[in-house]
Amino acid sequence: MQTPVAINSIYRATEGEGLNLGQTQVFVRFQGCAVGCVNCDSKDTWDFPLTGTMAMHEVIARVEEQDLGNSKRVSITGGDPLHPKNTPALISLVKELKSKGYWLNIEAAGTRIVPEVFDLVNFISWDFKTPSTHVRPNPVLFKKLEEQYRGKFQVKAVIENYKDFEATLAFRKEHFPEGHDFPWFLTPCYNPGEEFPLERFQSVIEWNEKVGGPFRVVGQQHKWLHGPNKKQV
Repeated sequence: MQTPVAINSIYRATEGEGLNLGQTQVFVRFQGCAVGCVNCDSKDTWDFPLTGTMAMHEVIARVEEQDLGNSKRVSITGGDPLHPKNTPALISLVKELKSKGYWLNIEAAGTRIVPEVFDLVNFISWDFKTPSTHVRPNPVLFKKLEEQYRGKFQVKAVIENYKDFEATLAFRKEHFPEGHDFPWFLTPCYNPGEEFPLERFQSVIEWNEKVGGPFRVVGQQHKWLHGPNKKQV
């Protein structure tokens, strides 16, 4: 019997941030998250359903239907696909998509490493939680990620204010004093309902430049194009 999957949505879109900016792919968004970032822009994904919302064959069929150009690229996001309530279905989904030749990215909240998933996917997008999220980053997980998955992950930090930038820089200096050889992106925050945050974007670039540019500042392109509230883009 196939494991049912808790799905919020499946849609085709162009990646709006990070290393794969501009890449067309299919997004599979899981339902359910207990991380609790206060500035989350997807709080509709937080509640866990009592049972899975889609059968595995339905998820695969929907992915193939959305992959019009046959890009064979899927980004698995959420919610939190790596939450223990979601991981059995996630592992089954990853294995199924890999068997069909898909390139897979997993959007990780930065709160847990799941080797059964990380060993199989092609790329890991790992969150660094800044003070504005009210979630504390775990340096042990960062070290483990660098040791075990070197060359297949990026780190993304959402920056709302200087305190966020300062905390990100301090974490880097403390735990990676010799620098880092993985892409680390700073993304200026869009607060819910906020239009393009030009001043914040300029500030983040300026702060980064003043300390020698240890990070890469990249905005959320999909929000520039579609506004802060539109879903499935």
